[in-house]
Amino acid sequence: MRDSYMLDDPEFIAWQRGKRLDPTDRSAWWGGWHDVVHEAVARGVIVRRARIVSEPISDYVRYEYDGTFTNIVAGEFVRWLPRRQTTDLALPGADFWVFDEVQALFHHFTGEGQLDVDGREYTDDPARVKLCADAFEAVWGRAIPHEEYQPR
Repeated sequence: MRDSYMLDDPEFIAWQRGKRLDPTDRSAWWGGWHDVVHEAVARGVIVRRARIVSEPISDYVRYEYDGTFTNIVAGEFVRWLPRRQTTDLALPGADFWVFDEVQALFHHFTGEGQLDVDGREYTDDPARVKLCADAFEAVWGRAIPHEEYQPR
């Protein structure tokens, strides 16, 4: 849900300098996360990612957008929702993942966009997991599929 993360990431810096991933050179960008997603999808798991973004989008979000094809090749479904379309939605205050509607993982970042020292918080609390699952479904229902989203 942030407009930037880890601005000192070497891949982001290289992107700022003009480096672009070549979709045909899978060995140059396929990594551990792609393996995890691909294997989960092969087992029948549906992996969805929704990104809430301010518009016009930041350079970091443009970097994410440019690399999203890698998520899709791995098997993720990705959608984008302009932040202006979320003002009537109740959303957790931190980025989160929901797993099988029984566990949530919150990511806590510093003001500079770095993952905090204790930045991963798992919960099995049914009320908190339901809050996240409901929020995600509300966002997903409004969000624009990656192949249709035109960032501005």
